[in-house]
Amino acid sequence: MKTVCLYFQVHQPWRLKNYRFFNMGKDHNYLDDLTNRSIMQKIARQCYLPMNSLLLKTIKEQKGKFRCSFSITGTAIEQFRAYAPEVLDSFRELAATGCVEFLAETYSHSLASLASKEDFTDQVKRHTALMKAEFGVKPVAFRNTELIYSDEIGAMVAELGFKVMLAEGARHVLGWKSPNFVYANAIDQKLRLLLRNYKLSDDIAFRFSDRGWDQYPLTAEKYVSWLTSEENPGEVVNLFMDYETFGEHQHADTGIFEFMKALPAAALKSKQIEFCTVSETAKKYQPVSVLHCPHVMSWADEERDVTAWLGNELQNEAFAKLYDQKEKIEKLKSKDFDYVWNFLQTSDHFYYMATKWLSDGDVHSYFNPYGSSYEAFINYMNVLSDFIIEVDKALEAKTAKSAKTAKKKA
Repeated sequence: MKTVCLYFQVHQPWRLKNYRFFNMGKDHNYLDDLTNRSIMQKIARQCYLPMNSLLLKTIKEQKGKFRCSFSITGTAIEQFRAYAPEVLDSFRELAATGCVEFLAETYSHSLASLASKEDFTDQVKRHTALMKAEFGVKPVAFRNTELIYSDEIGAMVAELGFKVMLAEGARHVLGWKSPNFVYANAIDQKLRLLLRNYKLSDDIAFRFSDRGWDQYPLTAEKYVSWLTSEENPGEVVNLFMDYETFGEHQHADTGIFEFMKALPAAALKSKQIEFCTVSETAKKYQPVSVLHCPHVMSWADEERDVTAWLGNELQNEAFAKLYDQKEKIEKLKSKDFDYVWNFLQTSDHFYYMATKWLSDGDVHSYFNPYGSSYEAFINYMNVLSDFIIEVDKALEAKTAKSAKTAKKKA
């Protein structure tokens, strides 16, 4: 019997206004509310609501034998509350089945694990509290932004009390090993690792509607034969993908919903497959080996590293300037400034600044609302620069007020 661990990432980034220089010092509302509302409601109709309904029906039909896992960013929860509360209700229905696990991650889908242990810890704790409040469960499994992982990041996650973490089954890290087993972190071996089978995951996420693909069309029966094939040995197959795959990236007319409706039944009918959540999978199998990953990896692009977000001078300059503000934000202790600080950390802002070519460049262009990486950089830096001005003003006022209070007491 082979275990299939099906995990979905739910992430919807805030879009920033086209913030030109003439706005600086006048308009400090940096979010494009109209665009954010429009995008969220469109994806809710095309993906979240129909797919959640499909999964709920499948769980009931299979009497709990179908199980899956999610991580939902704090920014996505914020947008559900503001623009599509019915989506949040539908996720609560899934949570109530007991067949769906919700994982922790960074609140803002940020790159904090690459910049600041303190900020990373704070974001993870805030996200964990949010999952508890929304779905009544405290996550015990962790998924970092875009599957960003290294030995040290894994050790940080273990310190926070998590028992299992997701990572990419990157070939340059695994070598001859298979992603179809449970592994352990090299620093803290109590932390178990589930590695994405990127080939089988991407067959659904990217190749499903490609008429030029030699395996097109993909049917549930064909896919199950791949899962159970002797050419795909191992104990567990980890299928990790963006939830927006369903109905958004792969439109409904491609047949993606019909495929996902048929897949669980076909898999269970084979008597060779069971579905488990992330934590159930990690508990079921002992690690076969320690995974050594001294350098940071992710699930993005051919390199499977972090160059999608920090691969050029534009990205590095924006990233450095953002995290230079960390101490100031901590001193202010302001919910308003914390809120802006959080959505400015979202990794997508840096992704839009990428200067990749060939197939990676095509993927980046698909997800990029800007005409060029330079345009993305300029807009982000305009917003960040205006934010810094306001931070400095607020900090100066707070310092002056404290000095005045101290003088009166003296």
